[in-house]
Amino acid sequence: MDWCICSLLWCFIPLCLLVHVVCFIFADADFTLLRASLTGHRPETKLKGLVVWVTGASSGIGEELAYQLARCGSRLILSARRKDLLDRVKRQCLENSSLKDEDVLVLPLDLLDRKTHEEKSKIVIEYFGHIDILINNGGRSQRSLCLETHVEVYQALMELNFLGTVSLTKQVLPHMTQKGKGSIVTVSSLVGLAGAPLATGYSASKHALQGFFNSLRTELTDFPNILISMVCPGPVQSEIVNNAFTEELNKPVDTVGSQEHKMQTCRCVRLMLVGIANGVKEMWIAQQPFLLFYYAWQYAPTVAWAMTNKLGRKRVQNFKAGLDADSAYFTKPKTS
Repeated sequence: MDWCICSLLWCFIPLCLLVHVVCFIFADADFTLLRASLTGHRPETKLKGLVVWVTGASSGIGEELAYQLARCGSRLILSARRKDLLDRVKRQCLENSSLKDEDVLVLPLDLLDRKTHEEKSKIVIEYFGHIDILINNGGRSQRSLCLETHVEVYQALMELNFLGTVSLTKQVLPHMTQKGKGSIVTVSSLVGLAGAPLATGYSASKHALQGFFNSLRTELTDFPNILISMVCPGPVQSEIVNNAFTEELNKPVDTVGSQEHKMQTCRCVRLMLVGIANGVKEMWIAQQPFLLFYYAWQYAPTVAWAMTNKLGRKRVQNFKAGLDADSAYFTKPKTS
C-alpha cells in the first residue's frame, strides 16, 4: 500500500508541475488573480451599484475602466483635466449600459492642483453621499535617458504620479475609515517593482507609490474592510506613450511605435475588476515574456538582473536608433 501511494505521488507531482508550467506559458496575470477570474466573485455582481471614482478617465485604461464599470452597473465619477473628453466618455457609458444621466458625474480634476482636492472630494460625497472605490489611475510616463533628462522632469513626475495621488487619497481615506469600508486601488506598473531604462523618473514615482500604499495597508489593520490594492500592469495598449515626458518638460515624444504587441486594454481592465471584486491586494497583469519578469524579480533577483541588463541594453540601443522604446524588444534596429 505504501509503495502504491509513493508511486502515485511520484507520478502526480511531475504532472502537477507540468500543468503549472504550461499554464504559466499562456498566462497573462499572476496565479492568484487568474484563480479569482475562474472561481471568484464576478465584477458584475460585486460592483453593481457601488460608487467608483476613476482618475485619468479620459483615455487608455481609465476610459476602459469607465466603460466596463458602467456595464457592471457601478455609479461613476469620471475625472481628468479635459472636460470635453470626459463628456465623450460619459456619453459612451450611458449609451452602452443601463445607467442614467445622474449615475455618472463628470468632475474635471488636475492632480497637480492639490489645493482643489478637498473641494472635489466634498463635491463627490455631496452628490452621491459616499465613495465606495477610488481608482488612482491618473499619471504620465517617461521616455528619456537619465543623462539627458532635466531635473524639472523628475520633479514633475513625482508631483503628478506620486504626490497628486497621495493628496487625493488623503482626502478620500478619512471618509472610508469613518464608514469602516471601501477600496483604494492604485495603478502602478511593472517598473514599480523593477527597474527599466528610459523610465528612471517614472519608475521612481511608481516605486514611491508601492512603498506608500504597502505601508498604508499596514496602518489600516484595524479596518479589515478597507482594501488597499496595487495594480502592476506590463505594456498595455493605451495613449500613455503619446503623453510621456521626455528629457525636457514640454518636448513631445519623437517616435510612438506599434501597440499591437501589447496587451489589449479591455483584457487588462477586466482582470483589474476581477481583482477588485475579489479583494486582491496586488495584481500582476502582463503577457509573456513580461510576466516572467515579475516572478524573476520576486523569487530570483540575480537572474532578473541578468535578464534586465541584457534587454535593457537592447532597449537603449534601439531608442538611440530612433525606434519606439516598447516595440524595441520586438524590433531590430535599422542598419545603414
